This record gives sequence, structure tokens and C-alpha cells, in this order.
Amino acid sequence: MDELNIVRSSRSNRGRPGEEGGKVNASLHEIDRHFRELYSSEPDFQGLAKQDADFAPFLKKHGQLDFTDPAAMMQLTKTLLAVDFGLKIELPDDRLCPPVPNRHNYILWLKDLMDTTSYEQPGRKVCGLDVGTGASCIYPLLGTAQRPWYFVATDIDAKSLAHARRNVEINKLEDRIRIVERRATDTLVPFDDIGVPSMDFVMMNPPFYTSENEMLSSAKQKARPPHSACTGAPVEMVCDGGEVAYVSRMLRESLVLRDRIQWYTSMLGKVTSLEALVEQLRANGIDNYAVTEFLQGNKTRRWALGWSFGPMRPDEHVARGMKAGIWKKILPPIVRMDLLAVPSQKAVAPLINRINEVVGSLELMSWTWESQELRGIGRVSENVWGRAWRRRRLREVAEREGGASSAPHHGHHGNVSEEACRLGFAIEIKVGVSETKASLRWVEGHDHSMFESLGGFLQGKLKDVY
Repeated sequence: MDELNIVRSSRSNRGRPGEEGGKVNASLHEIDRHFRELYSSEPDFQGLAKQDADFAPFLKKHGQLDFTDPAAMMQLTKTLLAVDFGLKIELPDDRLCPPVPNRHNYILWLKDLMDTTSYEQPGRKVCGLDVGTGASCIYPLLGTAQRPWYFVATDIDAKSLAHARRNVEINKLEDRIRIVERRATDTLVPFDDIGVPSMDFVMMNPPFYTSENEMLSSAKQKARPPHSACTGAPVEMVCDGGEVAYVSRMLRESLVLRDRIQWYTSMLGKVTSLEALVEQLRANGIDNYAVTEFLQGNKTRRWALGWSFGPMRPDEHVARGMKAGIWKKILPPIVRMDLLAVPSQKAVAPLINRINEVVGSLELMSWTWESQELRGIGRVSENVWGRAWRRRRLREVAEREGGASSAPHHGHHGNVSEEACRLGFAIEIKVGVSETKASLRWVEGHDHSMFESLGGFLQGKLKDVY
């Protein structure tokens, strides 16, 4: 694996509005839609048996599967990976057998996280780190099957590492997945061992339990244990302090590494862990974070947390993927605001013209309207729509006209692009069956009040379009 080329291709350019990040062809959208819909319903076991002869012997009467049989669960994992992703896998009997739909949900969320926090088009090369990859190496395998991603995958367990290397080898992914051995006392992020300066994301699925007694007690309380619990070794299931302590360790490392990694993420098995960790993020002044819930069928719930020191904000469904009424206290700020809604019979041209007229009159760093997508993307270095800014500009004009100041003035086409961006935003128009809606999305920045202020300004300017 050419490590430097991987990082250079994925990190050299986050993209800027108007820059061509590569056309997203229809096939990428179709592929993503296929993967997103894979497990929207329970797997068809009888259909799988027809596609994979190795799975058929495990089906019981009426096409049922024994979820308490580790051998059946292992074959289900192998079959789903083969049928749905074209992947082969070898698993030992005494290590975690990962449930594919659950692991797939994490990858789907990561794709959305990467796609909505870059000005580049989806499909770019990305380099991620999987901490504690396990014997299956499941996350790197799923990630590389769906996107042109590269992975560094670590573990501290010799047996898991050997099987992970084997699974990379049999899928011919040695040029895209690198397995790195770590010790329990090493840092979680192995920058010292991999020779790269930065990465796009970290992902983890840390041990849930604080002790073996807690693990055994939890298994006894479940009428139908998850199949991953049947084969997991203590090294995979237990750590001192449980998942909160493990992710807190990553948080401490992230406070040093900061934006050398764009997104630090983890899956969590307990919603109480999510609550505790969000509190830690806020205590450390981290305002850019994302939370979500994974629900597979009506049985298994998992949660995920991601945080970033960078300014790029995930879209609403990515950052706030939990019910607001119940979990409002842990959700990050909203990143979308409705600007206008009118019946769909109204022509969209007047709305487009007004948006471009209003936004084009502001002294922005950049503004690009994408006609096919009905979307405009802008960046601004300060609140150029506010009264305070307008009063200041009027004073500057008066001073220049009076000869009181020779300070240069940067107008709309001045060299403002060298200034720091305080707010990146997108204005989007969606034409539906019954109504047409314009909305504002917060794309970049740390100042939520500035986003709200722009939203209020635009609402006022658009209310009399029709």
C-alpha cells in the first residue's frame, strides 16, 4: 500500500465551492441507493439459501433460522457478505462473528458523514482508521466494497490480527487495507507506526462491558442473545471502564491530534454512554459533533457518536439522527432552516432570481448557483447582512469621501478570499408534488448564531417573492 499517495489523494483538498470535485455519475447514486436499501427489511433466508448452498442446511422448518446456534450465525454472516458485497471471510470459532446489517449501518452513516462535510462530490478517495478491527476486519471490508476508501486497521490480539490479515488477503485488498499490530499501552491512533500525517476518520466499536461478570449477566437477561455474543472473546467484549472509558481515551488523544483527523467516531452499545460522552465533548468545548441511532429490525439498537475540530458541519439527518422530542438535550444545533414554502404550481424562476439578487448583493467570499441542483453555495468572512456591518460600511464610505482615511476597501470583488471563512452555507430549492420549499443549510463554521441570523435575514427578503 502506498501510504503517502493514499493520504495525499484523500486529504490534499477538502474542496471549495465551485471547484470541480469530479462529476458524480448516475451509477454512484444507484450503487449507494442499493446499499442503503439492503437491510431495510429482514433478510429473506429462503432466498439466501437458493443463492448460497452453504447456507441452506442451516434453515429449519418454514425457512426459520436458529439464532442461538453459533454455526448458523457464522454462516449467515459469510452468506450475507458473499451475496450482498462479493466478499469472502474466514472466522475462528472463539472470536466475534459480526452481524452484517448492524456493521453495515455504521458504514452507511460514515459515508453520509464524509459526503456532507466536504465541498467535494461524493466518491472521492478517503483514508480511515478502524481501531480494534477484530478477526473479521468487517468494517474495512464493507467500506472498500462500497467506496474508493483506504483503511488502516489495528488490533492488540494476535489471533484476531492473523485472521484479519487472512481476510484482507483472500479478498485481494492488500493495496487498500493495512493491518497494524498495536499493544494495549500504545496510543489508539497509530500515527507513529504508519508514517502518514493525517486521516479522514477514525471508527471504533469498543468493548461494551466493564467486566466478564457484567457480560455474563447481560447475556442471561436476554431472551434471544445477539449472535455476536455467542462467540466473542473477553478481549473483544470487556475493557476496564467499558465503552465510555474507551471512547474517553480516544477523546483525550483527539484533543492533542485535533484536525489531523477530520472525524473521530465510535459505535456505542448503551444510550447512557452516548449521554455521558456528549457531556464530555461539551465540557471540552467541542461544538461540532454528530449523534445517531441504528435500529435493525425491532430488536437491536446501537448508537454512534462523531466529533470534529474542523468547521465542516454534517447535514441534519447525519448529525441529529435521533428523535428530537426525546433526545433534545444531547443533540447538536440544527443545521437546516426553512426559508419559504409555496404551492408547487408557482413558477420557480422568480424564487431563483430573488435568491441570487439578494445573496449577490452581499459582500461574500464566494457565491455559486448550481442550476441543475437548484442550489447555491456561499461563504462569508463576517456578518455582511447585519445592521452593524452596514452602518460600519456607511461610515467607511463617508470617511473615504471626506478624505479622512486612506485605508483600502475590499468591495464585492475584492481580495476577501484570503480571509477566514466564518460561515459556509447552502440555499436549496426542493420542488415537490404539493409544494416548493427553499431552505438554508449550515455547511461550514462554528458560529450557530451567525447561521440563525442569516436565516432570519433571508426569510425576510424572500417572503414577498410571490
